[in-house]
Amino acid sequence: KKHSHKKDKRFKLSTTLTSIKNRLSFFTLCVAMSLPTYIRRAGLVAGAGTVYIGAVYLGLQLYGVGCKHPDDHLTSTATTSGNKVKSYVFDPRRTATFQRIAHAYDDEIAKDEFVMGINLLRRALLYFHARGDVLEVGAGTGRNLGYYPGKSTVRKIVLTDSSDKMLLRAKDKLKCMSASERERYEIIEANAENLQLFGDNSFDTIVDTFGLCSFDDPVKVLKELQRVCRPDGKILLLEHGRSKSYEGLSGYLDKHAERHAKNWGCVWNRDIDKIVKEAGLNMEKLDTWHFGTTYYIICKPSK
Repeated sequence: KKHSHKKDKRFKLSTTLTSIKNRLSFFTLCVAMSLPTYIRRAGLVAGAGTVYIGAVYLGLQLYGVGCKHPDDHLTSTATTSGNKVKSYVFDPRRTATFQRIAHAYDDEIAKDEFVMGINLLRRALLYFHARGDVLEVGAGTGRNLGYYPGKSTVRKIVLTDSSDKMLLRAKDKLKCMSASERERYEIIEANAENLQLFGDNSFDTIVDTFGLCSFDDPVKVLKELQRVCRPDGKILLLEHGRSKSYEGLSGYLDKHAERHAKNWGCVWNRDIDKIVKEAGLNMEKLDTWHFGTTYYIICKPSK
C-alpha cells in the first residue's frame, strides 16, 4: 500500500509538472506569435512618426524658404531704433503679392498641402461644421472648393478675396463643376477688413483658411466676420502660426519670417489664439497640428 501511495504521489507530481510545462509552452507560443505583431505595430508607429516629422519639415522648407518667386521691387518699412528698415512682416502687402503669384500658387503649394494632410483638415472643418449660408474670406484660388457639404446642408457659398487674379483661378475651377452645383456659388472681390457689401447677421457660417497670417489687421478682420455672422452661427478657422509647444520651431519661423512674408505675403509666425481672443470671439474648439503650427479653431460670435 505504501508503495502504491508513493506511486500515486509521483504520478500526480508528474501530471502537475506536465500541465505546468504545457501551459508554459502555450504561453511561450502565444508570445512568439504575438511578438511579430507588436514589432510590426511598433514599426508602423515609428514609421508614421518619421513621415509626420519629415512632412512638417519638408513643408516648412518648401513652402517657407524655398519659394521660387522672390520680389525685390516690393518695399515696405518698419521703424527700429529710429531707422527705417525693409520689413514684409510689418507690411505683408498681401494683395500685391497674391496678384503676382496667382498663376502658380496652386502648383507651388499643392504637394506640400498633400504631404502635410492639409486637405484632410480643410475637408473635416467644412464637412462637420459648415451650414446654411456661408461666407468665405481670403478664398484665393478656391482651394476649399469641393470640400463643402451638399445643398441640403449648405445653401449658398460666397467666396471673397482682395486679389482678382486669385479669384480668376477660383472661377476656372467652378467651370469644371456641374451647373446645379455651380449655381450655389458666388465670387466677389472684397476686402475682409471692410465687408460693407454685407449687412449685420448675414451668414450662418464664416470660413477663413490660412488668411489670418496675411491680413494687414487680422483682429479687425475677425471683428468684421463677427459682425456679419448670425448670433447662432459659427466662424471656422484653419490657420498657421507660431508653436506654443516647441519654441525651437517658433524660432525657425521667426528667423525666416521676413523671407516668407516677402515671397508669399504671409506672416507665418503670428500668435493665432491671441489674435482670436483679442477679437472677442468665443472659442469652442482649438486643436493644433504639425507640432503646434497649424490651428483648427471653431468659434462662436460674442453677441
